[in-house]
Formats: sequence, C-alpha cells, structure tokens
Amino acid sequence: MRTKVSAAAAAVLVVAGCGSGAGDGGSAAPPEERTLTVFAAASLTEAFGRLEPQFEQARPGVDVVSNFGASSDLAQQIVNGGPADVFAAANTSTMQTVVDAGLVDGEPAVFATNVLEIVTPPGNPAGVTSFADLARPDLQVVVCAPQVPCGSATERIEQATGVTLSPVSEEPDVKSTLAKVTSGNADAGLVYATDVAAAGDDVQGIEFPEAAQAVNDYPIAVIADAPSADLAREFQEFVAGADGRAALGAAGFGSP
Repeated sequence: MRTKVSAAAAAVLVVAGCGSGAGDGGSAAPPEERTLTVFAAASLTEAFGRLEPQFEQARPGVDVVSNFGASSDLAQQIVNGGPADVFAAANTSTMQTVVDAGLVDGEPAVFATNVLEIVTPPGNPAGVTSFADLARPDLQVVVCAPQVPCGSATERIEQATGVTLSPVSEEPDVKSTLAKVTSGNADAGLVYATDVAAAGDDVQGIEFPEAAQAVNDYPIAVIADAPSADLAREFQEFVAGADGRAALGAAGFGSP
C-alpha cells in the first residue's frame, strides 16, 4: 500500500513540475506591447525612418508611430491636444510654441542643424547658379510658406541679402516644395540640403554661401503627461546619442 501511495504522489509532483514552466525551457511571457508616438518635421522623414527600427529592435514590443509634417502644423496639433509623446521640430521658434503652452517636460535638446539649398531638375536647365538668380523674372520658383521653418529661413536670407523672391507657390512643407521641382512644375526651389540628398538623381542641388546666415537648429522634447513618457525620454536620448548622430549625419544633417 505504501508503495502505491508513493508512486501516486510522485506522479502528481511530476505533473505539477511540468506545468510550472520553471527550469524546463518553457516559453517566457511575450513582451508588453507599447506605442511611442513621435511628431517630427517633414525633413526628418528619412533619418528617423532609419532610426525607428533600431529603437524598436532594442525594445521588444515597442512600436514607433511617426507623424511627419510642417513643424508649425505639428506644434499646433500638440497645443490642441494631439497625442504626441515626442516632438522634433525644424527650428527653435516652433518648439517655443509648445514650450510656451506648458506642454514640454524638461528642456528641449538641440540634436541637429540644417541649411537651405537650391534645388533644380537634373541638369539645371534654367542655369541657376546663385541665390540672386532665383529673383529672375523668367524663373518659376517655389519656396516654403513663411510660417514653416524652411520658409522662415528663406525670409531670413532675403532680408540678409536684400534679394526679394517672387515665388509662384509657397508650399506647406519642404517635401511639397521638393515635389514641385521633381514633378517639373518649377524651375527651382529652396529646400533643405538633406532633402536634396534624399532625392538623389531626381534633382540637382546648388549650395550657396548665404545659406549660412539662416542655419536651422532642430530641437527634440518630451511632451508633458505623455502616455509613454519613459519611452519618450529614451527616444530623445537615442536620437541625441551615437546611433542618432550617425543616421542624421548620413542624411546630411550637421551637428549642433
């Protein structure tokens, strides 16, 4: 009888041990699924596109969802309650809109710089060689609208040089400005150097010295009461760290 009881007890222990998952190579619980929402300037599309999968790979279960657009539009969305965890703007004055609304946790950190460059169709058929050439009456020139950072930079260069442009279109963001040139609807435009690099052989870029008078600093900040505040701080540090600098440098951004 004792032999039978001991065998039964042993069988119970074996079954219990198998069900515990401890020390038997059982599968671990899946990582918690979390979303990080990043609002970022349109000119960061390519660089952040490289950084997002790196950030996610090091943090299983994390999904980075990016909303790219004109910095001024994104700032207004945040002020109006847009669900951002992180905001990366193309200039400090746009970031200040969010700071002044009391919606930034901590201090924004400048992580990159950018300058304007003239962009033309391949081969530069209109023969543009300088910023002053953009004022020629025979040219169809497009720029960014003045309320967005690339348009504000254009205005600063106009004021510094005394050259007044008469664009046929003022676009809502830098990608729209670039598209006017790549589609053949403009002879030339003013976009960031990084956008010229991203467009590759579809355009020709022309650097001009006056661009140095309107360098844009790019700040990044964690949004106050962000749903994923811990991830937001990690992303801010990641962008400003070695991996971020490498991706931003490859895209043509300068260091702050």
